[in-house]
Amino acid sequence: MGKSKVLVVGGTGYVGRRIVKASLAQGHPTYVLKRPEIGLDVDKLEMLLGFKKQGAHLVEGSFSDFQSLVDAVKLVDVVICPMSGAHHRSHNILMQLKLVQAIKEAGNIKRFLPSEFGFDPARMGHALEPGRVTFDEKMIVRKAIQDAKIPFTYVCGAAFASYFAGNLSQMGTLFPPKEKVLIYGDGNAKVTILEEDDIAAYTIKTIDDPRTLNKTLYLRPPENELSQKQLVEMWENLIGKKLEHISISEQDFLASMKGMDFAGQVVVGHLYHMFYEGALTNFEIGEEEEEASKLYPEVKYTRMDEYLKLYT
Repeated sequence: MGKSKVLVVGGTGYVGRRIVKASLAQGHPTYVLKRPEIGLDVDKLEMLLGFKKQGAHLVEGSFSDFQSLVDAVKLVDVVICPMSGAHHRSHNILMQLKLVQAIKEAGNIKRFLPSEFGFDPARMGHALEPGRVTFDEKMIVRKAIQDAKIPFTYVCGAAFASYFAGNLSQMGTLFPPKEKVLIYGDGNAKVTILEEDDIAAYTIKTIDDPRTLNKTLYLRPPENELSQKQLVEMWENLIGKKLEHISISEQDFLASMKGMDFAGQVVVGHLYHMFYEGALTNFEIGEEEEEASKLYPEVKYTRMDEYLKLYT
């Protein structure tokens, strides 16, 4: 059997462009949905043309034209939809419901991977408002997938390195602090942090793997399961300097939501679950679930001490 043909919907996005790159690198015939909605966004146009140069096929389709989605889906075996669920960028989780309908109509897809990649929404029923909207909407999409009897894989469980590693998990910046670092609580909750290209590599590995069919794959490679204190210590060792550690209590952190806009409140809620509850790592992986680094030891994932060297 040859490699599955892959359609990436949202291929010019933050995760999507890495999914396209990984799909091509692993030898899959790769199709990228070219949506007229990009308008005059020349950066997205150049990205699409770059994909084409690398061997990807561009397929025109729009969420406002259902038949175009069905026609695009019929070209491939697998659909991956890494559309944004981040409120500070764009929040498009429920747009996937139209894609689920198109996959059901087409009837040929052997695997669908919806927008996931972070917290497992099935474990976030207790999440704080307003940030819980992300998890609630992802569960709506999951229910639609399962009601339609579409084969799936959910890829969950990692914080993105660009947002959480280089800045030592500080809010409001993407660069490391120079003098003082804010520590969430005691700083000991474990968080899995992965470089985004590694997330994409693991994702593509799943699509022809029967072990991940109708399962959740957690991205929890052991060497990247770190506490914030461990991450800060890595940085301090790299620069040869101790930062001033300022601990913020759970109560004070949650109180900081007051006066923030909606997107800011969502971020605070998600950080709370990550760094005070340890919600990415505070559970055992079950029998109907898998862990990426165990299934795919050939993926040489970037360790965070190496990643942080980029910021020195």
